[in-house]
Amino acid sequence: MNHILLLVSAIILLCIMLNFISSKIGVPMLLAFILLGMVFGSDGIFKIKFDDFKQAETICSFALIFIMFYGGFGTNIKEAKPVLLKAGLLSSVGVVLTSIFVAAFAYFILKFSWMNSILIGAVISSTDAASVFSILRDRHLNLKYNTASILEVESGSNDPFAYMLTMIAISMIAGSITPVGILSMLFLQLFVGILSGIVIAYIFRYVINRFIIHTPGFTMVLVIAVALLSYSLSNTLGGNGYLSVYITGIILGNSDIRGKKELVPFFDGITGIMQILIFFLLGLIAYPSRLLYVARTGFILACFITFIVRPVAISLIMKPFKATWNQIFLVSWAGFRGASSIVFAITALLNTEANYDIFNNVFFIVLFSILLQGSLLPFIAKRIDMIDEGYDVMKTFSDYSGDEIPIEFIQLTVGENQNWCQKSISDINLPPNTLIVLVKKEGEDIVPNGQTVLECGDTIVLAAKSIDFEEYYNMTEIVLTEKMLSKGSTLSELSGELDGLVMLIIRGDEFIIPNGDTALLVGDTLVLNNGPI
Repeated sequence: MNHILLLVSAIILLCIMLNFISSKIGVPMLLAFILLGMVFGSDGIFKIKFDDFKQAETICSFALIFIMFYGGFGTNIKEAKPVLLKAGLLSSVGVVLTSIFVAAFAYFILKFSWMNSILIGAVISSTDAASVFSILRDRHLNLKYNTASILEVESGSNDPFAYMLTMIAISMIAGSITPVGILSMLFLQLFVGILSGIVIAYIFRYVINRFIIHTPGFTMVLVIAVALLSYSLSNTLGGNGYLSVYITGIILGNSDIRGKKELVPFFDGITGIMQILIFFLLGLIAYPSRLLYVARTGFILACFITFIVRPVAISLIMKPFKATWNQIFLVSWAGFRGASSIVFAITALLNTEANYDIFNNVFFIVLFSILLQGSLLPFIAKRIDMIDEGYDVMKTFSDYSGDEIPIEFIQLTVGENQNWCQKSISDINLPPNTLIVLVKKEGEDIVPNGQTVLECGDTIVLAAKSIDFEEYYNMTEIVLTEKMLSKGSTLSELSGELDGLVMLIIRGDEFIIPNGDTALLVGDTLVLNNGPI
């Protein structure tokens, strides 16, 4: 057991180091994870024998749930709204066109069997969300014409369509489906997948916002359960689990839910681990020596997809929307194949009598795609004048927090003993660099101006510039005991015994901003500012 844990920790640390190195040299980090898996595999240096395709499919499918959920969660639907139709067509019609073109080329030109042709066309038809998202984020590709949003929505939503095509292809090969059955399967997969994703998202959005979860971290556990439920319930009902979990992610990611700020770094970490797991495992299960036998057909297929199929499909879909040719070229080039294609190839391998060449060809195409297209995407975007220096690609992600606008909000009530009563805002001496942004009068929210008159009992919200307080100042907490209160029962009486300024009193679920007359109780937690670090 200790040896296994040591190996796992070493692999994770190596992946983190490779992530740093790959970002420096401009190679996508996911390629590094695959290559590391191949180094540890049967044909590699460490000779770890792992050829259980069934177990690999189970683990990778589980990892894909979180990758697809966070793909939806991280997409800013407001930014993507102008391009939703184009992206939706790319992720559906584009997948079908790619599948048909690749299957026909494999059958008529490369002389694959009809079974292998249909399967390879289906499994290789989608692009990889993890690769697209990581390159857009890591390289800060600020692209023109909402191109980043197009790529995010397309890559995040086309895996479910590729999965449907794969399952239809498997059923056709087994002879267990008719044309009517194909249509009913498509309808059921789409209808149940979309409906279950929407229903689960709205139910748990209400649950998260309605019920306060006191235990730290339980909101994160709840959202994990929601993602798993969305996938499994849809699959159980005959729907598309990947589509369901993606839609659930989109709705929750674009909603104002409690604890969303904490969910973002948590799911960043979870998705990072899942990416390491899935790409390393796929590298581990591959045999580099077998890739040499399919190098010719794999290279021909990869070039055909990259330089012919993808550009043709993108042109047919985007040109009617009057897209520019440089945008069409960039979207075509960004059609990376990735982990989902390999996982679907494993699914096809386990459910048909297809030979291992399907898996090896798909693996070769993915390596070619990530290495060539992923590495050159930033360079090509600049060469064809698709970089928009006045735009921030991070705004296309729903976890964009606007760090360039560090503002905090403070709520307070105008008391009768304050001189702000019966005064207009323009006549009040506010603290420097503050602004009243909201006034609540008798249950009504008012966006104020200088002529707004404050009444006693009004609740106002002040905006002020924020700083990372914990980075510059030393804060401590103490819990009051009976012995400490024997020296005084108010804050002013006890101040001489405290090493710092009391900024906050935590009393059960209540948070109190204190003054000198604040009465203290046994069990109160005092938060103190002890001065600069």
